[in-house]
Amino acid sequence: MITIKDVEHVAKLARLALSDEEKSRYTKQLAAIIEHFNELKAVDTTGVEPLAHALPITNVLREDTLVSPPGRALLMENAPEQENGYFRVPKIGD
Repeated sequence: MITIKDVEHVAKLARLALSDEEKSRYTKQLAAIIEHFNELKAVDTTGVEPLAHALPITNVLREDTLVSPPGRALLMENAPEQENGYFRVPKIGD
């Protein structure tokens, strides 16, 4: 059974300040949630394997292929400005 003390403890852990009305409301709500879990415990799951997802999930991966880098000359073609074989960019800060 969930008590107001339980709600106060959880609120303290979460660093929440609750009014008396909120404590009362959350006590009822948490008790209802726990009751739903108790109903689930009563379900016979014999022979049911645990699972993480309702549908099978597989990763779709492509094969790794070795690709040579495009080379400095091709990369430098994309540089709006260059200097001594490097990208030239505006100075930032002082």
